[in-house]
Amino acid sequence: SIPFLETVRSARSQEERVRLRDELYHRLLEELIDEELIRQAAQTLEIRVQQSEVDRAIENVMRQNDLQPNEFWAAVREQGYTESQYRADVARQLLRLKVLNQRVRDRVNITEQDVRREYDFQVRRVTRQLRFRASHIFFPLAADAGTPEVTRVRNEATAVRASITDEATFEAAVEQNTGGELGWLNEGDLPESLEAMLQTMQPGEVSDPVRGDAGYHIFFLHERERGESQVPSFEEARDAIYSTLLEDAMGHQEQLYLEELRRNATVVRRL
Repeated sequence: SIPFLETVRSARSQEERVRLRDELYHRLLEELIDEELIRQAAQTLEIRVQQSEVDRAIENVMRQNDLQPNEFWAAVREQGYTESQYRADVARQLLRLKVLNQRVRDRVNITEQDVRREYDFQVRRVTRQLRFRASHIFFPLAADAGTPEVTRVRNEATAVRASITDEATFEAAVEQNTGGELGWLNEGDLPESLEAMLQTMQPGEVSDPVRGDAGYHIFFLHERERGESQVPSFEEARDAIYSTLLEDAMGHQEQLYLEELRRNATVVRRL
């Protein structure tokens, strides 16, 4: 919640600060209720977390981040936690995981067909996307530029465009102005107005000046292709897709289980 507190402090008005503070209090209260329900469920199920399990979990985090113990605990302190607080938080997370694995894991069944269906969906989505390899000449505009400045920059871009007849003259214009190679761009990487221009172009074509968020651009389209080459094989993607589907399904079942615990509990909120 420390980052959220920083958001509250940086609010622009007292009204916004109060709203964000109330949201934080509500979120923390709900988290505390869930934590207590999980703790009670763990008692009923006779589930406990051993200190050795906490140690192993912390060692795994160190190994995954390639940190020595002194480096790791220094990073923890920078986040505003003491070692005992961090260990207690890890223990709570492990307890929650154990309870959920025992109570909801058997409700989740990710089949090979599910993984294949998701893979096919991702393939269709990627192959519908276009990729562009482009260069541009950029004519910057200040965010608060008035009409005279906008007109001046647009006229400058138009004059430069008139001097370009092919890739060689485009490259010469790049050297005399601001711009260069943009590399491969996927759909969505650029603002809609700029992307719309690239979608109408053919390889080897130079665009007219087009207005973007920060100024005018003249594009040269080197190549355009569908996204098939970005698609890994099913065997390469299978484990990652399975993990994602399992995580999503477990998250959904976790919410259902917590709702079930709340229905069977008496929750009294005192604010």
